[in-house]
Amino acid sequence: MNPFAEIFDERPVLADGAMGTVLYSRGVFINRCYDELNLSDPGLILSVHEEYLQAGAEILETNTFGANRFRLARHGLVDKVAEINAAGVRIARQAVIHLREKQAGEAWVAGALGPLGVRLEPLGKTGLEEARAAFAEQINALAQAGANLLIAETMPALNEAREALTAARQVAPHLPVLVMVTVDDDSNCLDGSSPEQAAALLSEWGADAIGVNCSTGPTAVLTAMEAMRGATTLPLAAMPNAGMPRAVEGRNIYLCSPEYMASFARKAINAGVQFVGGCCGTTPNHIRAMRSAIRAIDAQMHIESAGTHPALNTETPPAPLTERSRVGALIAAQKFVSMVEIVPPKGIDCSMEIEGARMLASLGVHAINVPDSPRASARLSAQSLCIQIQQHTGIETVLHYTCRDRNILSIQSDLLGASSMGLHNILCLTGDPPKLGNYPDATAVFDVDSIGLVNMVNRLNHGLDIGSNSIGASTNFTIAIAANPGVPDLENELRRFAYKVEAGAEYVVTQPVFDLRLLEVFLERIKDMRIPVIAGIWPLTSLRNAEFMKNDLRVAMPEEIMLRMAQADTPDAARREGIRIAQEMLEAVRPMVEGVQVSAPAGRYAAAAEVLAGVLPRTQPAVE
Repeated sequence: MNPFAEIFDERPVLADGAMGTVLYSRGVFINRCYDELNLSDPGLILSVHEEYLQAGAEILETNTFGANRFRLARHGLVDKVAEINAAGVRIARQAVIHLREKQAGEAWVAGALGPLGVRLEPLGKTGLEEARAAFAEQINALAQAGANLLIAETMPALNEAREALTAARQVAPHLPVLVMVTVDDDSNCLDGSSPEQAAALLSEWGADAIGVNCSTGPTAVLTAMEAMRGATTLPLAAMPNAGMPRAVEGRNIYLCSPEYMASFARKAINAGVQFVGGCCGTTPNHIRAMRSAIRAIDAQMHIESAGTHPALNTETPPAPLTERSRVGALIAAQKFVSMVEIVPPKGIDCSMEIEGARMLASLGVHAINVPDSPRASARLSAQSLCIQIQQHTGIETVLHYTCRDRNILSIQSDLLGASSMGLHNILCLTGDPPKLGNYPDATAVFDVDSIGLVNMVNRLNHGLDIGSNSIGASTNFTIAIAANPGVPDLENELRRFAYKVEAGAEYVVTQPVFDLRLLEVFLERIKDMRIPVIAGIWPLTSLRNAEFMKNDLRVAMPEEIMLRMAQADTPDAARREGIRIAQEMLEAVRPMVEGVQVSAPAGRYAAAAEVLAGVLPRTQPAVE
């Protein structure tokens, strides 16, 4: 019997998330030795462990990832190896005891071993025996303090993983050992080994369970797990980062939402993974969402084994798309949709925007898109302008909604309010970081990203709040997302697009299209997950405007268009050339997409209408 079976049966098991991420968020400087906090601030470490237990974690990893002699030597703590590791186990065990006292729950303490942080022979000067001795020193302290199992994680190379595993077998043969490697974007180990090779060798060397952690995020880890499953019969573990960090306000922020990690947990378990958890960037909120996903899987397995299907008493499905809004009805009927973007004013007077919307409505434009503080600028709220436009003109609006400024409670309240007031079209966006705007010191929230937001809107559409409690009725939103066919990292854009579609997106609005080839590639790549596409069209106003789009907004701008704008010798000629280019793009994309959104730079609504002349039913006015 595999030693893991003595602790866990074959059900899915949830481990905790990142320790360093939470400590950093609480103000611990990155240059501190986080492992040493076991001695100098054990209460802080205890509180993090307890948060993870409250979130539903069943395995607590000790705060000893870097507590080997090589890493501790950098902080002058080489003589504290045994003390720091023993303290790490003691604190985690104390958290488990508190859990038992409060909730009668159970959890297990895993002694965490990270890589040594030095190059091993033949590439480095540290010998294999020296590496094994360092691991043995740490393992002995963890085992003597009472760890229930050992986790050797984030192993960059198989030779280092072998030394950690060999040391564990020599020093603590009674403890089960889980060994996890880390992989690159192609799901290969950092020494070039394939996940199949890693699985076969780690199994041969005597690991009790194997897996992948850290890496570039859930996608690469899931791919590696699927490969490993075919190469071993051992239990598998998957504990990815919350994506790759993004620098926001001088801090590294991981933008994979809790809902996204919950989706990963479901996929990993369906792929044969037994142990799931999180690495860098994950927090108790991520683990809580993953726990909910595991509970749902457990419940489904129980239902299937019993041969019954429960009634969903609290869920209220949304109305058909045709009944939710005019935009929804047009999309469902496969009618070509026309939208114009109207940016809210910087003050409280929105009469110009309302009159622009009235004019566009009279010409047959189907809907007005209202951005939510674009470029992180302080403007009239998008929700307020949407309501006023609908009240005064009758034309339908699409509310852009960003995650930048609101926590998950505020998001839910806003969305409930929007539905209650008759706003039924939502475009879900992550939002630009504040440093891009006119108040760069403003605090960004980013509790979730656009993927998580789509999940939240979809739940509200099914009459459930974020806690799965009934709200009594569906919010009946049409759910839109954004995509950029010209983004440099198209693979990442496509991955995020796929997750948004899976989460419930019903149509997509693209960034402005100037290079038709990029749109064609994008449409070809999404053909297996196709939802209606509304192409963005931007009438350029000048060469400077084109340069701004290309360099500041990172919109793909062919040199031919730059040349055409440069050749316009007056401001009026430049505006008219921009309209001609936009009209040409509209005609080119029209057979390929389900609609267009035309922007109105500097409030030139008549110019937007002229761009749409070929698809609107009425004669257009002259350009302003």
